[in-house]
Amino acid sequence: MPLSQLRPTQTLPPPELGLEPNEIVRRARDMIPTLRARQAETEAAGRLLEPTNDDFLKAGFYRVLQPHSFGGYEFPLTTYVRMIMEIARGCPSSAWVLALLSGHPVMLADFDLRAQQEVYGQDGDYRCPSVGAPVPVKREGDGFRVSGNWDYASGCDVSTHIMVGGLIPEADGRMTARLILVDRKDYHIVDNWHMTGMQGTGSRRVVIKNVVVPSYRTAPMSMWRADRSGAVHANPMYNGSKGSYFLIELGSVIVGTARGALDLYEDICRSKLMRFPPRIPLYESHEFQQYFGDAQGKIDAAEALLLRVTEQYLEACVLDPISGGTFSDETDRRLFVCGQEACKLAWDALEIIFSTAGTSIGSQDSTLARTYRDAAVQKTHFVLQRSRTAVNAARLHFGLPPLTPF
Repeated sequence: MPLSQLRPTQTLPPPELGLEPNEIVRRARDMIPTLRARQAETEAAGRLLEPTNDDFLKAGFYRVLQPHSFGGYEFPLTTYVRMIMEIARGCPSSAWVLALLSGHPVMLADFDLRAQQEVYGQDGDYRCPSVGAPVPVKREGDGFRVSGNWDYASGCDVSTHIMVGGLIPEADGRMTARLILVDRKDYHIVDNWHMTGMQGTGSRRVVIKNVVVPSYRTAPMSMWRADRSGAVHANPMYNGSKGSYFLIELGSVIVGTARGALDLYEDICRSKLMRFPPRIPLYESHEFQQYFGDAQGKIDAAEALLLRVTEQYLEACVLDPISGGTFSDETDRRLFVCGQEACKLAWDALEIIFSTAGTSIGSQDSTLARTYRDAAVQKTHFVLQRSRTAVNAARLHFGLPPLTPF
């Protein structure tokens, strides 16, 4: 039997035996005031703060989706979504880093068992950004010699490994895209991340020079499509299509960001008075009740929709509702579109909040202004481009091939 089809035999205990999903969500919620107080410092540092990283490690956040056999909690994917939403209420940048680093064990599950054993090691500490944009690499023996630069490596400052995209030359002249798993000692970081929003993600450039990586520490980019034939883990959560999964990761941050903005808006409505007589608190005004109710309804709907998308994703990992078998490309794109709709609802709510909260919240040191800037940069991510995804979902429904990978 190929090693890629073997199941893990080692059992590395998690740091806390008996930790429950609801407790991990409670811990995330309890961190909101601390994270909100650290927002300005996180933005100024341009990366996840070390105290925040330490808090995440201590709370067990990075291990929420990590397999039991490698020292993780292997909680339901909905627990992960709820955790990230709470963290994003406190700090969108910190949540973005946590979403990717704690979510990427699901990507690692598609690698050969040997690679997983190596990177989890003896303590199970695994924090790995992923940068898919592939650059050419060379074959060398039973592996590849890797050199190149990869931008947008969110959370690289606190990473233990990184996955980068490589173009592998084949004997027939074709180039095959693969993800390549590299240890922290084999790359360095260039600070080229200077943004108007999401500055605290530290999404910097990583540089690798002449590092030889064995072939078993690579995985085909076709892992975006679900294939249970080489499954390493029994839990089907690890073997779904990764396209819509990425949207679940990022959508959790976006919906939580909007919920955090609503928290701040409520404080404004309770503390500020109407500009014109009668000078009643904003929350007693029908006008602001309408604003708040509309924003709250959109955020509630966005949260409910994203959680339902997550549930449907897990259902499709077991039995695809469209194909009746393996997780289909059409299901993947349709879940993708639904998740993007959740993000749009969240952003629409944020527009209401920012537009009606008063000019003073536009100051540079305003937490609400920072949240608005963060959302503006979130919208630029290629996974969140709704028109492309809608067209591809429709083409697949009518039996036509998608125009783009995402």
